[in-house]
Amino acid sequence: MATATLPNRPKNREPYQQAYYPPVPTKYILWVRTSVIWQFARFWVINFKILRLLLKSHH
Repeated sequence: MATATLPNRPKNREPYQQAYYPPVPTKYILWVRTSVIWQFARFWVINFKILRLLLKSHH
Protein backbone atom coordinates (compact mmCIF):
# COMPACT_ATOMS: atom_id res chain seq x y z
CA MET A 1 0.00 0.00 0.00
CA ALA A 2 1.40 3.41 -0.95
CA THR A 3 1.83 6.04 1.72
CA ALA A 4 0.43 9.50 1.13
CA THR A 5 3.02 12.24 1.00
CA LEU A 6 2.40 15.48 2.79
CA PRO A 7 2.66 18.70 0.77
CA ASN A 8 5.79 20.77 1.30
CA ARG A 9 5.30 23.68 3.67
CA PRO A 10 6.77 27.07 2.84
CA LYS A 11 10.04 27.60 4.65
CA ASN A 12 9.40 31.27 5.46
CA ARG A 13 6.11 30.78 7.34
CA GLU A 14 7.51 30.48 10.83
CA PRO A 15 5.62 32.64 13.35
CA TYR A 16 6.99 36.05 14.35
CA GLN A 17 9.24 36.41 11.31
CA GLN A 18 8.90 39.27 8.84
CA ALA A 19 7.58 37.08 5.99
CA TYR A 20 4.76 35.80 8.23
CA TYR A 21 2.97 39.16 8.46
CA PRO A 22 0.96 40.61 5.56
CA PRO A 23 2.13 43.90 4.00
CA VAL A 24 0.84 47.08 5.63
CA PRO A 25 -1.16 49.30 3.23
CA THR A 26 0.25 52.74 2.44
CA LYS A 27 -1.52 55.98 3.36
CA TYR A 28 -2.69 56.34 -0.25
CA ILE A 29 -4.25 52.86 -0.28
CA LEU A 30 -6.01 53.55 3.01
CA TRP A 31 -7.35 56.81 1.57
CA VAL A 32 -8.61 55.07 -1.58
CA ARG A 33 -10.41 52.44 0.50
CA THR A 34 -12.12 54.94 2.81
CA SER A 35 -12.63 58.06 0.67
CA VAL A 36 -16.26 58.74 -0.19
CA ILE A 37 -15.13 61.06 -3.00
CA TRP A 38 -13.03 58.34 -4.64
CA GLN A 39 -15.78 55.75 -4.26
CA PHE A 40 -18.32 58.13 -5.80
CA ALA A 41 -16.04 58.77 -8.79
CA ARG A 42 -15.38 55.06 -9.30
CA PHE A 43 -19.13 54.37 -9.05
CA TRP A 44 -19.83 56.71 -11.97
CA VAL A 45 -16.93 55.42 -14.06
CA ILE A 46 -18.08 51.83 -13.65
CA ASN A 47 -21.70 52.78 -14.38
CA PHE A 48 -20.61 54.62 -17.53
CA LYS A 49 -18.68 51.54 -18.71
CA ILE A 50 -21.72 49.32 -18.13
CA LEU A 51 -24.01 51.78 -19.92
CA ARG A 52 -21.62 51.93 -22.89
CA LEU A 53 -21.52 48.13 -23.01
CA LEU A 54 -25.32 47.91 -22.97
CA LEU A 55 -25.69 50.53 -25.70
CA LYS A 56 -23.24 48.62 -27.93
CA SER A 57 -25.13 45.37 -27.45
CA HIS A 58 -28.52 46.82 -28.54
CA HIS A 59 -27.91 47.64 -32.21
